[in-house]
Amino acid sequence: MFKTLQNALKVKDIRKKLLYTFAVLIVVRLGSQLPIPGTDENVIASLMESFNSNDAFSFFSAFTGGSFEQMSVFALSITPYITSSIIMQLLTIAIPKLEEMQKDGETGRKKIAEITRYVTVGLALIEGLAYAIGFGNQGVFGDTSSMTTGAYFITIFVAVMTMTAGSAILMWLGERVTENGVGNGISIILLINIVARIPDDLVTLFESKVMITDTNGRSPLGAVMAAVIIIAVIVAIVAFVVVLQAGVRKIAVQYAKKNQGRRLVGGNSSHIPLKVNTAGVIPVIFASSLMQFPVIISSLFGSTPGDGTIWGKVLKLLSSNYWFNIDSLKDFAYTLGFVIYAVLVVAFAYFYTSITFNPIEVANNIKRQGGFIPGIRPGKPTEDYLTKMLNYIIFVGAMGLLIVAAVPIIMSGIFSASVSFGGTSLIIIVGVILDTMSKIESMMVVRNYKGFLND
Repeated sequence: MFKTLQNALKVKDIRKKLLYTFAVLIVVRLGSQLPIPGTDENVIASLMESFNSNDAFSFFSAFTGGSFEQMSVFALSITPYITSSIIMQLLTIAIPKLEEMQKDGETGRKKIAEITRYVTVGLALIEGLAYAIGFGNQGVFGDTSSMTTGAYFITIFVAVMTMTAGSAILMWLGERVTENGVGNGISIILLINIVARIPDDLVTLFESKVMITDTNGRSPLGAVMAAVIIIAVIVAIVAFVVVLQAGVRKIAVQYAKKNQGRRLVGGNSSHIPLKVNTAGVIPVIFASSLMQFPVIISSLFGSTPGDGTIWGKVLKLLSSNYWFNIDSLKDFAYTLGFVIYAVLVVAFAYFYTSITFNPIEVANNIKRQGGFIPGIRPGKPTEDYLTKMLNYIIFVGAMGLLIVAAVPIIMSGIFSASVSFGGTSLIIIVGVILDTMSKIESMMVVRNYKGFLND
């Protein structure tokens, strides 16, 4: 990876793209430090400290690079755009008009991208309004009860518009990186937000589990063993994610020879690459978001997990902070929530893959081009074979996602080693880095071809 970057920096065009991307990321991180007008820093600090043990807010904070914790202009980050993109992908399958647009080449994709932007702004307005009212009631904007109706409206309006504008700016910056920089701009912004949180989390983890103090009575040997275990777990998860992301099942396709004029063409072979992790990180994000959404909304309105009410017990079941707690049998019972989480991950893996890969369409395309899978007849048998292989691969990929997502949760429950970056964040980090490096290598290959032709 470092050698690829070193070689890329020697090429003027690629170097300009890398510097452009780096400059945009600096703007993103600077914007994450600018607070929303009218916020009280002391109230935010105390409020976020009370939310610190809430895994739902930790998950959201990791995706926003800590800008959410500081209630900055980029507090919503690019989460509205990600949600909008997922919604549009789902609607493309459900609405024939959108499906036609997607198949209409570059023009159709531009129209879908434009609709996605509008949906993003709408979602940002809704999310911004919910956060502004919820946190406003917690005193983030001062004593709202003593404000006049007009002053309260203006305060909430400014906060909502600021967060919406911040999300729209990040969306625009991401698109500019995609056009003028390196890689997918939205993914890279998400990557830098997650990476920005990791140093603080590692320091916190080191202080709580490794550092020797007068109060914890930890021995030097115990501290060394804790450090080794933490490093080994992180390295093992990263290595497993790399294997999971790179895993591909290649299905061979043979094309028959045919006469074209006076020539005999065809007869070549190819393959259909089915990624083991076909759905990527989407199933984990879907499952986590679905389970944590009630926790976030309830926390904004004063109801927290474990507050003694029946709803509080439901929130404990949905919160991963209470899973795999071996201190008491009563608390361990809430690990049932992980079973629900696992079922959702597998279900979303099958659902999302089913709308992005159509075995019927692939089988028809193979048949139309005069191809066939060795040992499988064209048409319906090919479709059944692809469906069978896809179901098998989806299950393997979903199990891999569950392992990556479960290890940090289990470690957190047993050893109370809670961090904001978990399996989901590591999958995103590894996936974006591998994809970006692949695009840089492709740019270098294209440049070499151009140089050869110019000579």
